[in-house]
Amino acid sequence: MTDLYARHKAVLPDWLALYYEDPIEITHGEGRHVWDAKGNKYLDFFGGILTTMTAHALPEVTKAVSEQAGRIIHSSTLYLNRPMVELAERIAHLSGIPDARVFFTTSGTEANDTALLLATAYRQSNQILAMRNSYHGRSFTTVGITGNKGWSPTSLSPLQTLYVHGGVRTRGPYADLSDEEFIAACVADLEDLLGHVRSPAALIAEPIQGVGGFTAPPDGLFAAFREVLRERGILWISDEVQTGWGRTGEHFWGWQAHAASGPPDMLTFAKGIGNGTSIGGVVASAEIMNCLDSNSISTFGGSPVTMAAGLANLTYLLEHDLQGNARRVGGLLIERLRAIAAQLDGVREVRGRGLMIGIELVKPGTDEANPEGAAAVLEAAREEGLLIGKGGGHNTSVLRIAPPLSLTVAEAEEGAAILERALRRATQ
Repeated sequence: MTDLYARHKAVLPDWLALYYEDPIEITHGEGRHVWDAKGNKYLDFFGGILTTMTAHALPEVTKAVSEQAGRIIHSSTLYLNRPMVELAERIAHLSGIPDARVFFTTSGTEANDTALLLATAYRQSNQILAMRNSYHGRSFTTVGITGNKGWSPTSLSPLQTLYVHGGVRTRGPYADLSDEEFIAACVADLEDLLGHVRSPAALIAEPIQGVGGFTAPPDGLFAAFREVLRERGILWISDEVQTGWGRTGEHFWGWQAHAASGPPDMLTFAKGIGNGTSIGGVVASAEIMNCLDSNSISTFGGSPVTMAAGLANLTYLLEHDLQGNARRVGGLLIERLRAIAAQLDGVREVRGRGLMIGIELVKPGTDEANPEGAAAVLEAAREEGLLIGKGGGHNTSVLRIAPPLSLTVAEAEEGAAILERALRRATQ
């Protein structure tokens, strides 16, 4: 055990998860690579949980942070803040929500908390619809609506949560249906549920479930849900903490895969926009955002330093068409991984979009989840210089791959080759 690991265990909670039997200390990074305290170099296919969106040590972002820190680091939302207004203007425009207003927080958890506060205040209801296998954060409120028991340590909550089918396409009672039949069955389930309860405030849903293992419904499910919800005045909150900013390649926001219904009533964001700095937020129409009848502030949300980072990062993302790169390089990587998986009995499915890819492992010859195999692949990949993540609603048996969106074709090939060797070692 390293000295730092021992010190970590002595002062931090046991439930604060660490990867690897011998945890590593990451000391610095550049581009798509990071280095640990022992000098080992790694190709980063997880980006600090989908957070380093463009690149490590991106010069444009580090310069913006340094220059802003040299002027003023903090003022709070009690004073006018030019970088916050400028970033809010850009996000409001990109969101697709009419007459949009933006409130900044410091994390995705806090963003979802805020969206739930707005929805319940606006609708005067504490009932929330959420998806099975979902994850929305680690606060008391968001843990209470999370539909993944591995990340929800208590059932206590200020909200009454009702769970809906549809987040997982290839498992559950509707798995064998066609996409059209799957959507129809999920809509029928939603309509039946709404016939037995009072009027919920909102449905909150990840377009692609992140912690749940990068699972997603067929395109159009949330558009079909939206028609049912709209008839009853129920709001739709799209949790874009992991799917936002072009990571899926095909769309800038995950909700756009269900665009027949138009934009959601609210969307939440975090992670990638800050490229490692602490930014989260909510976008909603003025009518919904302004429904609160008491004062509020954010001490650290909208910090001048993080807003400067977000502006520089978003500008780089758009000017370099990283969404297009995610579509192109991600498409090649998915096909490469599917070709590898076709040769291995222990891989149930390779799924995803753009640079948001999941590899679900099972015990060979069965449909039973294989969390031990996933842990073994994680270790084997690290030994060869590749960092990946894991998750999934079935005992964390899904490998999660989400590199910075500037990933090159050569780096994608290098990572796929390492993954092939790691998968063969761990699943045979």
